[in-house]
This record gives sequence, C-alpha cells and structure tokens, in this order.
Amino acid sequence: MAFDQLELFSQEDARTPESARSEHARLAAEIERHNRLYYVEARPEISDEAYDRLMRRLIELEEQFPDLRTPDSPTQRVGGEPLKGFSQVIHSVPMLSMDNTYQAGELLEFDRRVREGLGSEQPKYVVELKIDGVSVSLRYEAGAFIRAATRGDGTRGDDITQNARTIRSLPLRLKDAPDLLEIRGEVYMTYAELERLNKIREKEGLEPFRNPRNTTAGTLKLLDPGLVAERRLSLWTYDVVESSDPLPDSHAEILCLLERWGLPVNPHRAICADIDEVLTVCEAWWEKRHELPYPIDGLVIKVDSRAQRERLGATAKAPRWAVAFKYPAETARTLLKDVTFQVGKTGAITPVAELEPVLLAGTVVKRASLHNFQEVERKDLRVGDTVEVQKAAEIIPQVLRYIPELRPPDARPVIPPEVCPSCGSPVGKDPDDPTEVFIRCLNLSCPAQIRERLLHYASRRAMDITGLGEALAEQLVQNGIVRTPADLYRLDVETLCGLDRMAEKSARNLVDAIQASKARPLSRLLFALGIRMVGEQTAADLARHFRTMDALMAAEIDALCRVDGVGERVARSIRQFFALPANRELIEQLRQAGLRMDADTERTGGPLVGKTFVIIGTLEMGPRDAAQERIRALGGQTADTVTKRTSFLVVGSDPGSTKLEKARKLGVPIITEADLSRMMSGDGESS
Repeated sequence: MAFDQLELFSQEDARTPESARSEHARLAAEIERHNRLYYVEARPEISDEAYDRLMRRLIELEEQFPDLRTPDSPTQRVGGEPLKGFSQVIHSVPMLSMDNTYQAGELLEFDRRVREGLGSEQPKYVVELKIDGVSVSLRYEAGAFIRAATRGDGTRGDDITQNARTIRSLPLRLKDAPDLLEIRGEVYMTYAELERLNKIREKEGLEPFRNPRNTTAGTLKLLDPGLVAERRLSLWTYDVVESSDPLPDSHAEILCLLERWGLPVNPHRAICADIDEVLTVCEAWWEKRHELPYPIDGLVIKVDSRAQRERLGATAKAPRWAVAFKYPAETARTLLKDVTFQVGKTGAITPVAELEPVLLAGTVVKRASLHNFQEVERKDLRVGDTVEVQKAAEIIPQVLRYIPELRPPDARPVIPPEVCPSCGSPVGKDPDDPTEVFIRCLNLSCPAQIRERLLHYASRRAMDITGLGEALAEQLVQNGIVRTPADLYRLDVETLCGLDRMAEKSARNLVDAIQASKARPLSRLLFALGIRMVGEQTAADLARHFRTMDALMAAEIDALCRVDGVGERVARSIRQFFALPANRELIEQLRQAGLRMDADTERTGGPLVGKTFVIIGTLEMGPRDAAQERIRALGGQTADTVTKRTSFLVVGSDPGSTKLEKARKLGVPIITEADLSRMMSGDGESS
C-alpha cells in the first residue's frame, strides 16, 4: 500500500470495529515491511516523519479499540512497564559454546578431524560472519513470537522476551512458518548506534560505552524495556534447532528458509566445497571486515549437512562440526606527536598521547590515554617515537610500546608538569600515600577539577541530572555561576537562558532534573561527591552500614574499617574528605537545598536477601555493574573485596587469581554464573 493512500485513509475515523480491524491489519503489515526495509535490508522507502505518522495512526486505532493491541502489534516494540527481574528459561536444545581457532593450521586440523569422523567423507562447509554480540534463543508458536532467552549457562538462560520485542528487525509474526520453531540468533549493536548513544552520554556528562558487544549485553539485562527500545539493538538469525515440520538436510537451505519466513539472516555467507575454499574466504574477510557497519570478531565454519553433524556429535561444551576462526587483535604503527595533560575531578593529571591519525579496526585513532606517568616511564615513551597502538575488542585504543629501531635522535622524554595545565597551581603526590601513582593539582578551586566534579556529580550513576553535559558545565564554571554542586540547586530558568545555546525549554528541563535529583538516596550522593577511592560499590556499602550522612561524617578510622570492603587507605581518604571545612560546608549547603541525607530502607524480601556477593571475571549476563545492580534489586548485597562476611564468590570467565585464592583460604563458597542465575530465580543456593 502506498503511503499517500494510508495517509488519506488515516484521516477518516474508524467507524466500526470491522473497518478498524481492516485498517489496523494493513497498517501493521506496512509498518513491519518498513521495519525490515530499514533495519535489515538498509534501503528505506519513506522518511522517519512518514514512518512516525503511520505509527501514530496505529496507536490511535488501538486506543479507540483496545482489542486490537495484540502482542505482535508494532506498537509493542516501544517497551512496557519495568520488569521486577528475569525469570529462567530451560533451553529445549542446549546452547553450546564453540571451539576457537586463530591460525590456518588449526583450521586444517579441524578439517582433518571432521573428515576422520566421517570416514574420510568430504563435507561441504558453510562460512558465516561471527557477529560480536549476544547469543539468544527465539521461540515462535503458530507464527507468533513467544519468547526470547539468553544463553546463560547453556542449559538455562534469562527470559528477555520483553526486551527482545523492542528490536525492530525481529519479526513478531512469521510468514508461512511451521507451527513451532526454536531459532538461534545474535543480538548486536551497530557502530553508528554506539556513536549516537555516546554523543548523548557525552552531553549528559556520562562515561562513554566502550564497545558494541558489552553495550548490547548490558542493554539486554536492563529491567526497563523502554530504555532498551531507546538503544536500537539489531538481530541476525543463523539456525533452527527445533521445528514441528521436517527441515532440509542442508544448513545453507535452512538459512534460506529463515529468510523466507521473514527472519533477518546475514547476507555475507559462503558455501565451500573444501577447507581450501574456507581459507580463501577467511583471508578475504581479514580486510573486508572493517567495511561492515557492525562488529565481527571472526568467522564461523560449519559442516553443511545435518546428517553429517549428527554423526560427528559434540563434546560436553562444543559441537565437533563447527569451529570459530577468530582474527587476532589488530595493531597499527603511528607517530607519537605530543603528550598533553588532562585534569580529572580529583585533580589527577593524566597524560594523553596525541597521535598522527591512523586507521585502526575501521576507525581513525588520534588520541590514546597513557593512564599515568609511571606507565609512561615503564614503557619509555618519548615524543617523536613511532609507537604500536592496539584496539582489540575495546573502542578506546591503547599504546602498547615504542619501536626501538625507529626512535629518532631528537625523541623528547615526557616530563610531568610542575604546575597544573588548567590553573597553574602546584602539583604533587599525596604525601600520606606511598603507593600513589598520580600527580595531582592541589588547588580545589581549579576550574578543570570543578568542571569534572560537576560532570561526575550529574552522571547517571551518581545524581542522574539529565542535560548537564560537558559544554554546559564548561559555561557554568567559566562564567562563575557554579563552583560547587550546591550551586546547581540555586540555578533558575532565567540564568540558564542567558547561556549560549540554551533555550527556555532546555533550561526548564534541566532545572526540573536538578530538583528531581534531591530524592536520590545517600549511596548515590556519596558516590557523586567524588571522594577519592570511594566508587559506586563502596558508597553503597557505607550508606548501608551508617544509614545517615551525619553518622558517616562522625565515624573514625576504626569504625570505617569495619565496613565490608573498606581498608585503612580508603578509610583515611574518607576521613580526610570530611575533615576539610569546605567539604563539610558543602554537605550543609546540600542539606539546606533539600537533598536526602539518609539511605533507602533495606529490603526485607527477595531471593538474595542476607547474601553478599563478590564477582570476578567476565559474565555472559553482561557487564559486572549490571549484574551487581540485579543482585541488589533482588535484596542481596555486593562487594568488591573478599572477606569473611562474603557469602559467595561468583567466578566468570578469565578470572584473576588473587580473590579466588583468598576465597579458598577463607572458606568462602565459590559459585559459577549459572549458580548465581539459579539463585536469582529463587531456585535455591548452589550445591
């Protein structure tokens, strides 16, 4: 149906339920067609405005006739009510992991094992892109999307159905599909979407998301589907593991079936007669992968025949008929043109490498943090060096080393500044902390520090003041309007409208956001204050232990050290902060402005109440902070250090050894991510 026809039709009121149902069906089909054209085929036919008009009309119809609002309606993609938690789903077919290879010789060995397992029978292979996202299982019944689940431990995962509905490339109803289907796919985020989100976060004074994969994992674990919808995730499907109808023997034909049913299937795939053709495809994608608008970390090689797959079988963890060929981390060489200095919220001065622009992993790299001057000295970096830069899975690059044979005679050592690059005040290390690696500006009134403290104070995990971004913070400080966080609560619309690029509506929204921040609990305020060595977790521990700001301010070193995760160095830093008259005055001004000075009431219910968890390693369920947030939402507590009071140490992949050894020494129970998931779902403690 042409858009102009829809527009004319939508101007009429739906006179009867029958005419409304007819219009609703046509609108829904047209919107889903445009979703596929835009999100899967990348060839949109109408403008965003035209699309929005179609959606508005569909919403109007459903408001007029609520029975039309079905689970597969396009209106259900915007996200519903926040979830209380994720229930568990047992996979009908286990979601196995996959063995990795990194060299051509390893692929040849894989081929040898396959042919040996098939009695020297020559298999055909299908080569697909290994999307760097999050694996999901999708279930359809009678053509309708019913459920989505994460991999979890391979046997059971989290039910993320409500979040998956927000993915525009996921069809909510299939065409001419079997009555029952279980499909596997990969949810991912494009580079463009990550860049869009980071621009928003930069304006809000938030830390940027580091890479698409971690952002995808964290997004799928959000308890608010509305927030998930705002992040525009995408999907490719790649297999059918259960079907009520017979399936063809060829995996390549199954991929074509998925497309025919209306599911998104990545177009970049190849059918190879032997391993030599596979190697040719792998070599071709080494360079071409940077042309893709989404991240991949290699290729997946699968035996095409399902019958041959059954003969080959699987190990406990991975199929014998498939393997991942992963590309090594990419590096590039470039010139270290200069080293500049940035001042953080605590006065820490960070050296930053200014590089000759170089293309690395598909993007141009111009700058890289050097972390601290001790690190610069350890790597012996000098201005004028040719350096090796790496950007593996991370968006933010790092300087690995200099190339000794290319060092010019006039290469200049990096000299730490003697005065602050922002205010010209003296710099130095904390004389009471022999382990200190940072040099700091000692002037608390330094404009750079004030700006960074404001941005931290307003960040989402602190006081969550939407609209206070870097440019606005710079203006507020430079114009002398704001010098401490307390000054924010004296801002009004008239003052803000006098700043550059600040319209009345934006000013009013910011004032409202500042006023709303007064309701944040003590833990958020403590984190927002930027006390050295007090991160989000320690702030939560302090608030839970002392309950009020006054009790915390009065606490001595010994009392502070009784808080789980607070050692003598952290305790001393807290005491030094509250001993400063300027900081005590700031607390009083915030109190007078109406901010909360007490903690949230502790939960008395939930499957994790009374349990404290420490997490190490990488979790399948997403970033560590997201897992900690879920634990706290279910009544549990989290900590960063292992003590006698730790209930469980949760061990993900690639964990360090220090906390693991300490847990064993103290007799702290050590559990897996799967054990944690079962506890979250209320299935009891780990055995």
